[in-house]
Amino acid sequence: MAHLFTPFSLKGLELKNRIVMAPMCQYSVTAKDGKPNDWHYTHYTSRAVGGTGLILMEMTNVEPDGRITDFCLGLWSDDHIPAFQRIIEACHHHDAKIGIQIAHAGRKAEDAAVPVAPSPIRFEGARYKQPRELSVDDIHRIVDAYGQAARRAVAAGADTVELHGAHGYLIHQFQSRLTNQRTDVYGDDLSRFGVEVIQAVKSELPSDMPLLMRVSAVEYADGGYGIDHIIDLCRKYRAAGVDMFHVSSGGEGRPGARRPGNFPGYQVPFARAIREALQVPVIAVGMLEDYHLAESVVANQDADLVAIARGMLRDPYWAIHAAQALGAEFTPPKQYARAY
Repeated sequence: MAHLFTPFSLKGLELKNRIVMAPMCQYSVTAKDGKPNDWHYTHYTSRAVGGTGLILMEMTNVEPDGRITDFCLGLWSDDHIPAFQRIIEACHHHDAKIGIQIAHAGRKAEDAAVPVAPSPIRFEGARYKQPRELSVDDIHRIVDAYGQAARRAVAAGADTVELHGAHGYLIHQFQSRLTNQRTDVYGDDLSRFGVEVIQAVKSELPSDMPLLMRVSAVEYADGGYGIDHIIDLCRKYRAAGVDMFHVSSGGEGRPGARRPGNFPGYQVPFARAIREALQVPVIAVGMLEDYHLAESVVANQDADLVAIARGMLRDPYWAIHAAQALGAEFTPPKQYARAY
């Protein structure tokens, strides 16, 4: 059997294969109320039908002004729970596990009247506004909002929760000197905000539910941090309760002398570095839609799971097609069996 199609378990999470649908914003909340709708139902359920082992729902925000846009999802109210529950139950019906990525956009909240950030440093680009520096009371309120969003994810039936600590959003903003120039405890210790969020979220999760965290392994803007910095942070995040890291890169600003790769698998070495340094399971992501490349990432023990992003937007049945290409056994939905 292809390595990509071996089962994987982490605490109480048991996956039928090593394939993850990466979280990707759909910007499709037509009522601006944060609730997933029929588009999201079809979008996620079709990937479950297509054989994906773990589906991670897009960046879902802990307060209205924490969204990238007003057309993004949210979990700031118990009123959101039924809409998420409908999708999660449908994906379970097709033998897929599903998690929700919870987040706050911070200074990258485009539609907030006044975005917030660790420090009043504006993100470049005409559509971004000058942010207000968060007070300590604000920080405590947002940390609690993360915990409450996690509680709602559990109530909706999610199999796991992922924290978005990458791509220049609020947790990332606190962990980088480019965006965190505070002189209080949250500036002295760049991990403190992330650790407090992790602790708040873990307190709401069942003991057997793993917590995932997406991180940017390196920053590309001049003066940005490198892999050693994120390994140090991840060590603290792991101690606080993170069970698996989802390893991406960048998102904090315009690249300078160090530039992101533009070739398949360019982020895989970052995933392997964190896996080896911390002896913790990791998800690799980034242009991995070639079936044999995805197989090699798992077979070479570069990562434990492989996340497919745009490749799965193009092909909801990516997992089934990967199984065919790799000669792995698979069971298609009985309604489609005659096609195989």
